[in-house]
Amino acid sequence: MILAVDVQYDDDCGYAAGLLFERWDDAAPVAAVSKKQPGVGEYVPGEFYKRELPCILALLAELDQLPETIVIDGFVFLDGHSQAGLGKHLYDALGGKARVIGVAKTAYAGIGNDYKLLRGDSIKALFITCIGLELAEAREHIAAMHGPHRMPVLLKTVDRLCREQALAGAAGIAQDLPRS
Repeated sequence: MILAVDVQYDDDCGYAAGLLFERWDDAAPVAAVSKKQPGVGEYVPGEFYKRELPCILALLAELDQLPETIVIDGFVFLDGHSQAGLGKHLYDALGGKARVIGVAKTAYAGIGNDYKLLRGDSIKALFITCIGLELAEAREHIAAMHGPHRMPVLLKTVDRLCREQALAGAAGIAQDLPRS
């Protein structure tokens, strides 16, 4: 199983959403999951993972089993190979039991051209980093994801679901994603 995950915030509360799917070219998820995580604290420059990681780990705790691969919104390695980002911290927290692919929409200083991926007719690259699999394989997986545009459909969908969860939480509306 593959999990695409994203996190949004309202004050010191994080809202993680995830979509589980079986194949890289799936057009729709098998299931959707969400988790509200209070007390995530303020963003600290250079320590983004400290705010996001607890939300993702709480979401993973809701699953019956750990996915084989987790796709995050962000970097596994900030420079592509050695400077730990959110994905590397997630991989370590899971004891290396799941592969992690990072998909970032903007470049981080020092990231090389090897990490760029153009999808569809976009002239703006995504930046792919990974751990637990080779970069070429990770790039192929993200390239194969459903959708004709820069962002794969399931990654856009998990982002939207996450934002909806945060907006509902900010409005005081309890909202659980249906599990399929």
